[in-house]
Amino acid sequence: MTASDIRQQFLDFFASKGHQIVPSAPIVIKNDPTLMFTNAGMNQFKDYFLGNQVPAHTRVADTQKCLRVSGKHNDLEEVGIDTYHHTMFEMLGNWSFGDYFKKEAIAWSWELLTEVYKIPKDKLYVTVFEGDTSENLPKDEEAYNFWKEHIAEDRILLGNKKDNFWEMGDTGPCGPCSEIHVDCRPDAEKQQVDGKTLVNADHPQVIEIWNNVFMQFNRLKDKSLEPLPAKHVDTGMGLERLVRVLQGKTSNYDTDLFMNTIHTTEQLTGKKYEGTDTRKDVAFRVIADHIRAISFTIADGQLPSNTGAGYVIRRILRRAVRYYFSFLDVRKPLLHDLVPVLAAQFSHVFPELQQQVEFVKKVIFEEENNFLRTLDSGIRRIEDFIQQAAAKNIDGQTAFELYDTYGFPYDLTSLIAAENNFTVDEKGFEAAMKQQKDRSRAATELDTGDWVIVDETPDSVFIGYEQLEGTTKLLKYRTVKAKGKEQYQLVLEQTPFYAESGGQVGDTGTLHFGDEVIHVTDTKKENNLIIHFADKLPKQPSAAVKTAVDRDKRRDTARHHSATHLLHAALRQVLGTHVAQKGSLVNAENLRFDFSHFAKVTDEELAQIEAIVNEKIRQNIPVVIREMSKDDALKLGAMALFGEKYGDVVRVVVMDPAYSVELCGGTHIGATGELGLFKFVSESAVAAGVRRVEAVTGAKAEAFVNEQLLQLKEIKAALKNPKEPVKAVEALLQDKSSLEKQVEALELEKVRQLATALHSEVETINGINFLGKIVSISNAEGLKQLSFQLKNEIADHVLLFVANIGGKAAVALTIDEKLVASKGLEAPKIIKEKIASLIKGGGGGQKTFATAGGQDTDKLDQVIAAVRALIS
Repeated sequence: MTASDIRQQFLDFFASKGHQIVPSAPIVIKNDPTLMFTNAGMNQFKDYFLGNQVPAHTRVADTQKCLRVSGKHNDLEEVGIDTYHHTMFEMLGNWSFGDYFKKEAIAWSWELLTEVYKIPKDKLYVTVFEGDTSENLPKDEEAYNFWKEHIAEDRILLGNKKDNFWEMGDTGPCGPCSEIHVDCRPDAEKQQVDGKTLVNADHPQVIEIWNNVFMQFNRLKDKSLEPLPAKHVDTGMGLERLVRVLQGKTSNYDTDLFMNTIHTTEQLTGKKYEGTDTRKDVAFRVIADHIRAISFTIADGQLPSNTGAGYVIRRILRRAVRYYFSFLDVRKPLLHDLVPVLAAQFSHVFPELQQQVEFVKKVIFEEENNFLRTLDSGIRRIEDFIQQAAAKNIDGQTAFELYDTYGFPYDLTSLIAAENNFTVDEKGFEAAMKQQKDRSRAATELDTGDWVIVDETPDSVFIGYEQLEGTTKLLKYRTVKAKGKEQYQLVLEQTPFYAESGGQVGDTGTLHFGDEVIHVTDTKKENNLIIHFADKLPKQPSAAVKTAVDRDKRRDTARHHSATHLLHAALRQVLGTHVAQKGSLVNAENLRFDFSHFAKVTDEELAQIEAIVNEKIRQNIPVVIREMSKDDALKLGAMALFGEKYGDVVRVVVMDPAYSVELCGGTHIGATGELGLFKFVSESAVAAGVRRVEAVTGAKAEAFVNEQLLQLKEIKAALKNPKEPVKAVEALLQDKSSLEKQVEALELEKVRQLATALHSEVETINGINFLGKIVSISNAEGLKQLSFQLKNEIADHVLLFVANIGGKAAVALTIDEKLVASKGLEAPKIIKEKIASLIKGGGGGQKTFATAGGQDTDKLDQVIAAVRALIS
């Protein structure tokens, strides 16, 4: 049975039980401040559990792309070491929102596993919550009794709160859970050790495959529990583990979910995967796992970067590169060649990767290339350290620098160190790592209070498409502390405030509670709940609320949002239909638009795109907005963005059906003429295969053009108003270049004369020809030229030249290769130990030549004295 068959049987089974089969949500999360990635199947349904939204269906099932890189069993550095944990995985799940509960969930999970998938009953164990006296939680007798109807009582095991009480976070819906475990060991092992003793004991062949969570409580900020108004079922079964069990494998990586990738990696590397725990085989597993996480997150819109979710993806990619670099002896990009294999394998279930395969390949290739160069730099850094080290030990801070700056894991640093008979300060490394994590945690830590309920009305309705003012009431509020600052979040029954979404910033404005005015500083979504950020709480929360959005800011923001639609269509018209939106920012000041394209947009292309947009503005095309089913919208030709989650009913924005039709939840102007003027401000690269343009419209575009004209006027005036200012500037640049060459020639001649004069000042100390002088040279390059000229003319030399260049100390130290070998003199070591502290600076270089710079110019003579004393 293939993995595709197993996945489909799951969905068909629950469809037969009245469940609506829904698509996977994107793996990248947009409107949940508590998560960067979808890490469980229930994430897309959080609003139903929290009571913020009423589900269209009370029974649903799906297969969900998930990503985990931290938490229990999910430390990134451990993935690939064992055979059953992953970064990205598929979570098969079925849900009940206030419909069925424990009886049906238990019965159906047993039916599917034993009657459809035919897993022998004597291989299965189940766990139920044993209770917790500290929270006054009783044993889950209800689940225990239902399980007794299906399985022998000695196979029903009691689990503690850690294993059998599931919580969404520090606060929120939670409840007891019941896990199903399978014992895949050979019969001989089962006879020796009872399987029940290995459940939840991290045994690689006794594994959990399904978890049934029974949500019946809400965890409050003070850690107390209150019953939920409706009880829910949330289940999750890892497809990778299930496939392993049904295909009779002892490793997830031996299943057809991974073997295509592993076979292709064998072909690319010339190495053979043998399924052992050697570093070579770990590398195969790391690559097979990580390429899935990297590819699907990029396809869903998250590019590698240095912050947030992008940094997580970069870390995963770099870990895969490190493994093939270190253990498969591959020195060129490899991962990008695996993307087409993965895309074809999942085309029928997650088609978004196949639809963007060339783009994803390009992004991964560039990331690999850049990191391979960084690895080379890191290796040189280690080699330099080893050459200069006084003791055979790499300190913890240096090991951490190698990890943080060059992406070297501790084990790679240790490996290189051991090859050179060095040790590494592991405790120091761990301390530095902990400091960084503590700093990161402190910077992002939120202290969120419980919601204070003012009114029990369940829904919050957005009315801001039609009106910017209204009268409503406050439903609930809470306090949030971040970085020592306190903010307040309010939820209204009706609101005209647009919440940040789809690249458009949130509205600002005012709330009037009677005579009291509260300023709304931002509006955001938490899942689908519209939250207003306020500068204070109302004195009378139950009073009627008059809402007022900042009209000018909303209007200018809407102009820029409508302009992005015209721009997107023009980009595709000029550059090609491969162009797809990869990100945007729309506010009152300007618009920023990121899109897939593999070359710089030329000035001619930008002019052509700008002309098309301005032509559409002059045509004053009506902006038509309609709601329709997603299927009807796609038939109409509407563009949907990768990585966005759309409901069954979507909002379609049309600016001439033959020109621009997009799915969009943002705010827009009534007709394109309201934009007035569109003007590009900049074009740049964001990442491999992604370009960025920034532009302005309306009064902002007019102001930008006027500023450019004013600057041109001032430049012409400075050049005495030439008829052809461009030619005048070109002539000026040519004159500047000519003068710079003359200055360079004069400096070189000055160095030659100085070198000749200094010959007579060489002194011999212990067989060393020493020349140490404070010289008058205007730049560091001059010091280098002086050193290089004299080193070819003076044998057995130690040359030290120091200068005051622009108020800062500059040092150049040159040592004859013979002296490096015979006397152990090394320029970087002398700089570090004798010179750096005197000039309050630092430097480095090769053993025969090193330079330094510093803040203190008062001790240049002491620098010379220190080196003279060293060789005396």
